[in-house]
Amino acid sequence: MIAKERLVKIVGKHVSDDPAVLEEYSRDISFVHPIKPTYVVYPASMAEVKEIVKLANETQTPLVPVSSGPPHFRGDTVPGTGGAIIVNMSRMKKIINVDRPRRVAMVEPGVTFGELVAAATREGIRLNMPLLPRKTKTVVGSLLEREPVVMPKYQWDISDPVACLEVVFGNGEDFRTGQAAGPGTVEEQWAVGGVQKAPYGPGTASWHRLIQGSQGTIGIVTWASMRCELLPSLEEPFFVGGSELAPILDLTAWLIRLRMVNECFILNNVALAAICAQKWPKDYASLKQSLPPWVLFYNVAGYEYFPEERVKSYIKDITAINQRLGLDAVQALSTVSAIDFLRMVQKPCDDPYWKLRYKGAFEDVLFLTINDKIESQIAAMQEVATRAGYPTTDMGIYIQPIVQGTGLHCEFNLFYDPDDPVEKNCVKALADAAVKELLARGAFFSRPYGDNAALILNRDAATVNMLKRLKNIFDPKYIMNPGKVCF
Repeated sequence: MIAKERLVKIVGKHVSDDPAVLEEYSRDISFVHPIKPTYVVYPASMAEVKEIVKLANETQTPLVPVSSGPPHFRGDTVPGTGGAIIVNMSRMKKIINVDRPRRVAMVEPGVTFGELVAAATREGIRLNMPLLPRKTKTVVGSLLEREPVVMPKYQWDISDPVACLEVVFGNGEDFRTGQAAGPGTVEEQWAVGGVQKAPYGPGTASWHRLIQGSQGTIGIVTWASMRCELLPSLEEPFFVGGSELAPILDLTAWLIRLRMVNECFILNNVALAAICAQKWPKDYASLKQSLPPWVLFYNVAGYEYFPEERVKSYIKDITAINQRLGLDAVQALSTVSAIDFLRMVQKPCDDPYWKLRYKGAFEDVLFLTINDKIESQIAAMQEVATRAGYPTTDMGIYIQPIVQGTGLHCEFNLFYDPDDPVEKNCVKALADAAVKELLARGAFFSRPYGDNAALILNRDAATVNMLKRLKNIFDPKYIMNPGKVCF
């Protein structure tokens, strides 16, 4: 165990063993077993992070890296074993670079979406964001978790929009991935016009893939760069509602295949009402009732040159596709305006976070799939929910096309009252049963959390064996977030 004085020598007064602070980090809004950490330490530089990792190796002390503020939902920030130290990166809040000509931004891990959105907007670029991140969510935290982004048109790889990373591995060595690896330092690259935008390398390996999705079990990221997009000068958003999912999926595929739209995703009436309702529970219930079962949202954008002509041309072509599929695009559904909704999804979620508004807690079941399988997977999820006694009319569904529309992120939001043990146990049992059923239906769980991680990963012994071999290289003493993923 590390003495507090040794941590104080590294970060000064920025060490806490306050019981209230430790209690906060011992649990989250998930079903992961609570374990209290020993300290929470707040480094302010990569050098301090290296010293903390070196000390942890010396004393065999587990480290749990955290960048986003509370509330947390997935169990990955709760210690997996006793005696752990939370490495809170929130003091590292520098926006290092925002470059419009190269459409790239670089930030430290404590920078939130709200902070970077404002800085990027001033420069005339924008982020490819996930859907309504909470206000305390950091950009780096989201990038490392491979959270799906709402503009699949600009996503060329599952790791996008990640570009380069600086990381301190569990063995104490610092490393830069992709273009940032060299030659020269980042500052020397800047001096000759270099920009840290290409994620691949050094060499032929894509080292950022090892770090993404690892839940802090490989190392601690101290900055990340990401690809950005130009800020449109004109935008026309639309809703398309329907009682059947199939034609909406068909329309979505055409919109992305022909690269006609920016933001593009599907919500069921439960999720859309949970996002847009103003007063609870009255507005939520009436809004949900007035919305169609499925809603596609998309946004047509024009840029610096001939924006009106571009938008008008796309709308004309999209109208023809809608007519062929028997669908209608509108700029308002019930009391929800498409332009207001667009402004909402282009920034972080207002408090309270939308998934907490209905009952105070939730559990997400999320996976990757393809168009041909998703309808049968939704039907299977509804069957499992019915058997578990969970009302399907309370289940939110979010479908996000990914990587140029070649796949789909599907997410079921299971809302529950955390103070109702019967409801809480029902959702936990449902989530566990759903994972098993969906695996059998071809769902790919690329981001497994909590107890289900072992169930999912152990289906592929070769992958687990390779991950453990890499773990032995980059974190040989297993100090980085032990108990998570397959470690």
